[in-house]
Amino acid sequence: MLYNYYLDKLGAYIMPTFLIKYLSCPTLQRLKKISYFCGVDHGSKDVYDFKELISRYDHSLSCALLTYKLTKSKKLTIAALFHDISTPCFSHVIDYMNKDYKKQESTEKYTYDILSSDQYLMECLKQDNLTIDDIANFKDYSIVDIERPGLCADRVDGIILSGLSWTRDIGKYDIDTCVSSLDIYTNERGIEEIGFNNLEAAERMVEVSANINAYCHSNEDNYMMELLAKITRLSIDKGLFSYEDLYINNEKFIFKMIERSKDTELAELLYIFQNIKKEEIPITKMGDIKERDINPLVKGRRMF
Repeated sequence: MLYNYYLDKLGAYIMPTFLIKYLSCPTLQRLKKISYFCGVDHGSKDVYDFKELISRYDHSLSCALLTYKLTKSKKLTIAALFHDISTPCFSHVIDYMNKDYKKQESTEKYTYDILSSDQYLMECLKQDNLTIDDIANFKDYSIVDIERPGLCADRVDGIILSGLSWTRDIGKYDIDTCVSSLDIYTNERGIEEIGFNNLEAAERMVEVSANINAYCHSNEDNYMMELLAKITRLSIDKGLFSYEDLYINNEKFIFKMIERSKDTELAELLYIFQNIKKEEIPITKMGDIKERDINPLVKGRRMF
């Protein structure tokens, strides 16, 4: 698997010892059953045929390792590990359901509550003289999260994971070049930001990011995301599960709840989601979907 190759380049097999205990946190373990690709990998294989199945746990781990590789900071690494802890089942599909197409951040408001509910995590943080505030406010750390078009660990990792599994335009050479070319620079606003020390790596990541953006704005992806959002909303309205259940349970459990329902409307929509052919997808009205443009720093200066 290319993901394992990528982990190796990030130093997963000489992982910092302080990080290991956090990997057993129940709230983090739940993310192993939350798809990085918003649950659409459970949909029609004619529309989506992912090369590798990546979970939100996988993304959290590689994001943390990338942060540690660049900063050697315990606090930033742990913040990166838990930055997606409030991801619900179907991830950004729930943002679609909430009509948050532009920022896709509507689900992040539960971050603090989810972290504070994990008593094992609380003990781990105490051992490292850290608090919930040190990791819950991950947007305070520009290396972990920064506004576009800048680059942060979350964004770099997202481009690589989407490129190797979805758009399939990233290989071993790209992983090698990207990971070895990353550095931290001070941007034009005086804020630390991840950038590249060579132009080739920057150009390649811009190209891959543009391809991912095109996929995210395709009629097929928009239709499937909206369809799963509709299925989820109807399931909640019909009392199969609650909105809060999306943050507690996993995607297989939620799909089982829908599949076991005797509701004919849900059964019909689920059948379409799981079996529709690409050529059968109708043209759909697209919301103001988030643009995934990047303009990375190359040796400290903007590429464009």
